[in-house]
Amino acid sequence: MTRPRLSTRLRFGAAALLVAAGAAASLAVAPDLPEQMVTRWNAAGEPVGTLSKAAGMWFVPGLAAGLLGLFALLPRIDPLGGNIAAFRVHYDRFVVVFTAFLVGLHLAVLAVNLGYAVDVTTIAVAGGAALFYYLGTLLPHVEPNWFVGIRTPWTLSDDEVWDRTHALGGRLFKLSAVIAVAGLFVGEYAVYFLVGPALATAAVTAAYSYVLYARREDGGSDGDPEAATRTAK
Repeated sequence: MTRPRLSTRLRFGAAALLVAAGAAASLAVAPDLPEQMVTRWNAAGEPVGTLSKAAGMWFVPGLAAGLLGLFALLPRIDPLGGNIAAFRVHYDRFVVVFTAFLVGLHLAVLAVNLGYAVDVTTIAVAGGAALFYYLGTLLPHVEPNWFVGIRTPWTLSDDEVWDRTHALGGRLFKLSAVIAVAGLFVGEYAVYFLVGPALATAAVTAAYSYVLYARREDGGSDGDPEAATRTAK
């Protein structure tokens, strides 16, 4: 039991170091940042919003730190936390990848506000593609729980529906990652190649879980009436 806990601490420690690096970068360049920092861009990469210097410096590091604490807490408070232990390595790695995504965006924002020619939209799409791909790797390993995964009324009510929906979700998120990468070659429309497939994946997996559950209730996943009886039990 000690070894998995140590590995979890090491992975969360790596994520914490990423957060600290983002905060340190803010401190290092603070004297050169403008009083109003550009922090939002539209799909074409044009600036559309700003924050004060203090907010721009600390919003993302603070958000990343808060989410890191939440990710550490969830397995402890989940009534099915024992199931999270079954895929804890994948969960921890996702936390590191997600933290790296946030910190990478933060560094890009700092660079733009220092006058460097950085395309934040491209970095966001590329980072989002990497995040989607790892999410696709994570989902097939996720066991039933209350916080992580594709949680619909139907996946939470039937373990087979959970497993099959997550297997499909894993494939679709990997496909979404590929589509997002392709979007990098279409200029100002790139962000739609990231957001569109993600929304479609969410809709398809929710509908798929409902259809699977309805079929099992009507007579089992393979037309076997006994399967529905086993599910009801």
